[in-house]
Amino acid sequence: MDIPYPFNTLGVRATGETRVRFLLVSKQFEELDYCRTPMGELTLRRRRPLSLDGVDVFEVKLDNDFLMSSLVNDSEIALAELALAELDADEMDVVVGGLGLGYTARAALNQPAVRSVLVVEYLVEVIDWHRRGLVPLGAELTADRRCRLINGDFFAMLNAPGQNLDPEAPGRRFHAMLVDIDHSPRRLLHGGHSPFYELDGLRRVASHLLPGGVFALWSADPPDEDFLQKLDRAFDSSNAHVVAFRNPLLNYDDLNTVYVARTAKLTGSHP
Repeated sequence: MDIPYPFNTLGVRATGETRVRFLLVSKQFEELDYCRTPMGELTLRRRRPLSLDGVDVFEVKLDNDFLMSSLVNDSEIALAELALAELDADEMDVVVGGLGLGYTARAALNQPAVRSVLVVEYLVEVIDWHRRGLVPLGAELTADRRCRLINGDFFAMLNAPGQNLDPEAPGRRFHAMLVDIDHSPRRLLHGGHSPFYELDGLRRVASHLLPGGVFALWSADPPDEDFLQKLDRAFDSSNAHVVAFRNPLLNYDDLNTVYVARTAKLTGSHP
């Protein structure tokens, strides 16, 4: 629990050395938000590790499950960059499943050809963090007119009659769909997400894309051959990219996977 300065953890006014220690701790760690959600207890916190020379690290936890960190975002950025590199359209419409700290959405917006980015986030509290400026990219994303943040169940919307990923444009299809919600196709935040990773679910994904469109999925696990076979059956082509990155806080190298699959182009056209 955060105790307002200048009180200590017993609720007693802090003075002298105690006050200095409290100020130091409050600068090094702060719980920015806590809320109960349908998926569990959601926490946003800021840390300033001494080993990182004053760098603020923003972290998100769901119950005891660590979800993401602003310090390690290479693969979230690669999710957008690898997908959009497959496209040669002059203007692109992108849908993102899962907002998180916003690094995938911003990487998409950084591409000059991107005309619009629609982000679907299940937890309205996460959208609120961005709108309140509690996370580093919040002000940037909410100020970009190309970017819309909507609250909804991405998986349910994907399967809704009429292809309603965009409530303002039923039946709309996209050049690219970027998804970063579960830990991997096998390690899910909720069991109800599992149909998305099966063949019928992936074919449903493809139906939301334009000809030659791209689907990309983030995973914390190594490439899954069984999942790749499903992608091969649902799409015209697919691949798994291993993204290596350094975690400076824990001082070790790690690997994530980005799956990229593409629908068939129409003869003589590009998306």
